[in-house]
Amino acid sequence: MPEYLEITIDKFTFKVALDRWYNPEGVWAKEEGPSIRIGLSDYLQQHSGDIAFVELKPLVTDLKKNDEFASVETIKVDITLFSPLAGKLVAVNSRLGLSPEIINQDPYGDGWLCEIEPANWDMDRSKLLQAEDYFNKMKQEAEEEVRRK
Repeated sequence: MPEYLEITIDKFTFKVALDRWYNPEGVWAKEEGPSIRIGLSDYLQQHSGDIAFVELKPLVTDLKKNDEFASVETIKVDITLFSPLAGKLVAVNSRLGLSPEIINQDPYGDGWLCEIEPANWDMDRSKLLQAEDYFNKMKQEAEEEVRRK
């Protein structure tokens, strides 16, 4: 079970898992043996709304860093997700087909999206945000949004 940084802003509580890396848009990456598991941060899934549909690229798709690897439809928006690393898509979360809402229910656990076999994880990881840095970025965005309301 991961440890979290947590903050409540307005009426929302956001968690950032400490055991993973993040791109600025809120896609997380976590080492899982030889592959890297990918998912949405708690902030990104809450900010986007209830997830109705997820479409992932097919297995064995070769991805460059920042290539589109998935799209997510919510009740509020459609989101295009970009890969935080280069590599080959080697696994997808089959539960998302029938239950995409598990992303909202458990974004750091059962709601993962896919796994990528990295081409150069050390290089790609060095360009991602550590949990503390993503937490500060997310906190600033959420506070600015509250001020605009």
